[in-house]
Amino acid sequence: MASLVKELIEAGIHFGQRRSNWNPKMRPYIFATRNQIHIIDIKETIKGLLLARKLVQKVTSEGRDVVFVGTKRQAQNAIETHCAESNQPYVTERWLGGTLTNFRTIRERLKRLEQLDQLIDSGEIKSYSKKMESQLLREQRKIHRNLNGIRNMSKLPGAMVVVDVNREKNALNEARNLGIPTICLIDTDGDPNLADIPIPGNDDSMRSIDVVVRELCNAAGEGREKAALAAAAEREGDSDGDNPAPRRRSSRSQFRASDPATEAPAAEAPAEAETPAPADTGVSTEASGT
Repeated sequence: MASLVKELIEAGIHFGQRRSNWNPKMRPYIFATRNQIHIIDIKETIKGLLLARKLVQKVTSEGRDVVFVGTKRQAQNAIETHCAESNQPYVTERWLGGTLTNFRTIRERLKRLEQLDQLIDSGEIKSYSKKMESQLLREQRKIHRNLNGIRNMSKLPGAMVVVDVNREKNALNEARNLGIPTICLIDTDGDPNLADIPIPGNDDSMRSIDVVVRELCNAAGEGREKAALAAAAEREGDSDGDNPAPRRRSSRSQFRASDPATEAPAAEAPAEAETPAPADTGVSTEASGT
């Protein structure tokens, strides 16, 4: 934890916007003002980041995806790099209206992208005229640029991570309409009410964005590992159910009544019991003989 705090401070995540350009709703997350620049409370940043990690890990452990959205130049490289490593969907070029609320249409466009990729890879596109080939290549580049990051997202995500709420309002509105929880890196000029879990911090610094996205992607990887371990344990349980262990016999049934050699000692007790001695009457045996 100490190393993470140090890394965040070195990345400049605590530097906010100028005092003249701020949102009063961010007042609880501001620590002080230095040279007319707001300083964000690093404790609130860590608190939001830990809550976000917990949510991401929970969502991915349940087998759902977390989509990362950051179309500003400072966030594109970090999101593409870390999301590709953790196999999470992302949007870095342009948020198309209806990406979530009209997800069926988006899936149709992704199927079209797969068809075009197949035409190019197989070389079949060379059989078309030059004009048609140029149109198909242009269509393929356009769809690939806008939707390549979510081409493996077969269903709606379980959560959304957003960098800069002012820039990604359309994505946040769609997530809110569908009840998808949102995690947002918010600067002092943003509205924290747009996020379910706000992470107050500098959303213009490439280093700070990289640290936050990296931590959330690591949490997604940990959640995936949990899901894999749970699935493996479930498969082992199913295999044990196919070959159940033999039932233990009760201690009462360890002897068979038909087997005299293993007959219970209690059954032989009456046959082996000795005749009880006569009570002492005080008269000797010699006297009784005379």
